[in-house]
Amino acid sequence: MGGADAWLAADWPVPPGVTAFTTLRHGAGASQAPFDSFNLGLNSGDDPAMVQRNRDALVALAGAPATPRWLRQVHGSRVLRFDGSRVDRSPVPGEKWRADDGSAADDIVASDQPEADASVTATPGVVLAILTADCLPVVFAAKDGGEIGAAHAGWRGLAGGVLEATVAAMATPPAQLLAWLGPAAGPDAYEVGGEVHDAFVAGGTQVATAFVATRPGHWRVDLYALARQRLLATGIAAGDIHGGRLCTISDAARFYSHRRDQRTGRMATLVWRSDRP
Repeated sequence: MGGADAWLAADWPVPPGVTAFTTLRHGAGASQAPFDSFNLGLNSGDDPAMVQRNRDALVALAGAPATPRWLRQVHGSRVLRFDGSRVDRSPVPGEKWRADDGSAADDIVASDQPEADASVTATPGVVLAILTADCLPVVFAAKDGGEIGAAHAGWRGLAGGVLEATVAAMATPPAQLLAWLGPAAGPDAYEVGGEVHDAFVAGGTQVATAFVATRPGHWRVDLYALARQRLLATGIAAGDIHGGRLCTISDAARFYSHRRDQRTGRMATLVWRSDRP
């Protein structure tokens, strides 16, 4: 198996020149069980050499223009802007924005694997990357193809505003953005406890519709619905939000799932833009 069989292409009406997809677990991978076989996550417990081999194969198979900008994901809301040779960092509570003018002491060198859960760019050839195995990957693109973004949105990130932060970090107005919701834990299989429920329900009755009680103190949650609500609140039109119909937990043939298997690999969601169609 190789080539396009190794990933699921984003189904959204982006212009030519924008590429986005989520990898599948059984691609051109080298990892052994329980990470078999196309594991892209270095922190999953897999042999790092096998993961690097898989990452190299992904770049080659996909024809990616550069090595993906991998992040050290922490279920937060920090967004990085990858434009040029250095990286702008979005503010987190208590911090001020640090402009990419070379003067900020805590600028992040682009060759690092910085701590963040989302990234954006307007630079052609920069490959943004998110790793998931039940959390929701969300990719963004300007309708004219001039800017892209990618966010790692598990329940903590969603509650913490990672999607809102990503939209705010983009120069493109929300009304001119498209979003695609990639494979995540689905609403029929993802049961959570009071911590997750309480983190969202304080937001109002509309949020409560994303939760279905299953037993005392437990609910099934619809991550896709929560993400759509938050994207709509940023100003992205309902018709410009795509995807959100898959379930990583129930589809063991195609997707890794931490909830289902505990010790497992990670899919990668990549997005990049080109000046050429």
